Amino acid sequence: MLANVEPHAAWPTQWRGAMARIMPTATNIRPPEDAIIVISRVVDAPRELVFEAFTDPKHLSQFWGPKWTTAPRCEVDLRVGGKFRVEMRGPDSATYPCTGVYREIDPPERLVYAGTAEDDNPCGGGLPPRSLVTMTFAEQGGKTKITIHTRLGSYADREAAIAGGFSTGWNDALDRLEALLTQR
Repeated sequence: MLANVEPHAAWPTQWRGAMARIMPTATNIRPPEDAIIVISRVVDAPRELVFEAFTDPKHLSQFWGPKWTTAPRCEVDLRVGGKFRVEMRGPDSATYPCTGVYREIDPPERLVYAGTAEDDNPCGGGLPPRSLVTMTFAEQGGKTKITIHTRLGSYADREAAIAGGFSTGWNDALDRLEALLTQR
């Protein structure tokens, strides 16, 4: 009768302790939405112009990344499957490469790209490793609401991205974008 069977009694003895250690518990299971970061900003510019700023390397290099960085190298192959690379340079002359692959391009409404930054050098200014970033550009009375929806691999990755300056970097970049757009 099954009611008298000890849990996992059929497992070899050496597996019982090991399996108990790796089996998920209620405290370490988190829903997928816990691995998401959303940042929004309304900018005073038409969405066509804002979309262009995010897809044209001559504009992108002027605002990408935290305020303490420059982007001396910026390449964009704007097509599904195309790659982009933005090399941010810090005040210490260190280079922080951000790379990604476009998954979806729907001008001027939506950009989707996968972050391909290396684990040992994630740029922190928009592309944690193995992230999927969906940017939407919604018109709001002549202004544009930018929403950056980033899905990371896990809750731990999300927490590491936040601790590493992800939100600060994006907010700095959006501040710089607004300043660039006001110069138009």
